Amino acid sequence: MAGERGWLKSRSFLVVGLLHLLLPAGTGVQIMRNIPCWSLALLLVSMGSVVSLAAKPNILIFLSDDVGWAEYGFQGNRQIPTPHIDSIARSGIRFTQGYVSGPYCSPTRAGLMTGRYQTRFGHEFNTVAAQKGIAPTETTIAERFHKLGYATCAIGKWHLGNQLPYHPVKRGFDEFFGTLANTPFYHPTQFVDSRKGLEVRKIDDDTFYTTDAYAEHAVDWLGRQGSDRPWLLYVPFNAQHAPLQAPQKYLDRFADIPEERRRIFAAMMYGMDLAVGKILDKVRERGEEENTLVFFLSDNGGPTRQTTSSNLPLRGFKATTWEGGVRVPFCCQWKGALPAGKTYENPIIQLDILPTALAAAGTKADPAWKLDGVDLLPYLKGERKEAPHESLYWRFGDQWAIRHGDWKLIAGNEDRELKKGLFNLASDVSEKNDLTESNPDKARELKDLWDAWNAEQSPPSVGKEKPRQRNQNRARQQNRRRAASRAE
Repeated sequence: MAGERGWLKSRSFLVVGLLHLLLPAGTGVQIMRNIPCWSLALLLVSMGSVVSLAAKPNILIFLSDDVGWAEYGFQGNRQIPTPHIDSIARSGIRFTQGYVSGPYCSPTRAGLMTGRYQTRFGHEFNTVAAQKGIAPTETTIAERFHKLGYATCAIGKWHLGNQLPYHPVKRGFDEFFGTLANTPFYHPTQFVDSRKGLEVRKIDDDTFYTTDAYAEHAVDWLGRQGSDRPWLLYVPFNAQHAPLQAPQKYLDRFADIPEERRRIFAAMMYGMDLAVGKILDKVRERGEEENTLVFFLSDNGGPTRQTTSSNLPLRGFKATTWEGGVRVPFCCQWKGALPAGKTYENPIIQLDILPTALAAAGTKADPAWKLDGVDLLPYLKGERKEAPHESLYWRFGDQWAIRHGDWKLIAGNEDRELKKGLFNLASDVSEKNDLTESNPDKARELKDLWDAWNAEQSPPSVGKEKPRQRNQNRARQQNRRRAASRAE
């Protein structure tokens, strides 16, 4: 009882102080005298809730699409300026060994949304998004933060279910503005604006460019949020995914790049950087920069042959378990709470975003949730020196890999063949020197670890598209678009 009285008394000073700031001299004290005890208690509880919610940090997650390891200024690219994206790494932490749990679009997103290896619930291929969606048995980051009192919004490429039960607004997001799957940048397909309804809408505006529109909507959404409630904003761009398209105003900046595909790629990157800058500027304008935890990463490695995205010096590409398929540009920022300008060398993975964000909001992940990600905050603050993960795992059809310490055992596609090998990434980040013959015991150790992990995973919930089927599907999509264009 004494503790409860102390609780009320401490908050009464807070209320009186606020009233003194907001009302004429003496008015606050007079009001306090006239409020019955029970009303005062309710007021104090309410005030405590508001203060508690306002103190929680906002969460901002940027996800780019198909960007190679060697792109962005903070990764060493000097051809394409990305100052706004680079500012996240400069004001925060750059991860030199940041990974994703899937080398492909939809699987990585499923892992990001849940903090769990997507193979645990069968979300192994993109076909899951086309035929089903993220499993109803899983809880998304939006659902978890909604329960914490956060406003939530997703803007961009969803790719976690085309059917209504799997839409973002059915999975914890208050609002969604974007496409349900891969799309052109102009006249995007599968487009939904939840403010106008949940049905797919046709975009007739010839000037509508997804990257720019996403930035404008994010700024608008932030402007509609009050200061008494924290928010979670998820912005998965479709840049730099094919088809390569960019406005002329961005192309003009790269007229000195002779190769057309690379010129368009550069213009798209420039546009995405401007979009990130506009959103960060809005956060700063709201006075929330030091109370916002920001993540920026890509969903997988770059498909160099299709888009010119460079993964050098890494081996492999998107859709492979080589480093070039799963190691991605990755950085985060939380001004005032995390160090600035720091490089973090230990392996981390996108599965860590959910538990890290929860910890920032003052909530520990329940062991019953069986998250595979970990809270990175004590590691990034220097409170814990060991690596956050002893092992990381991948499974993508017949491809698989395990990283255990600096060792990596892999079965990865290359030149349409499945190649296996054991590599020490500390001395061979390009995975050139297969050490299987000289270290057979290490190879067996890693294979046993992977087999044990794999036994815990679920079978794929839908089959993987075969190349012939994929090409047929693309041809059908192109024919539909041509027919629609002729009809217009």
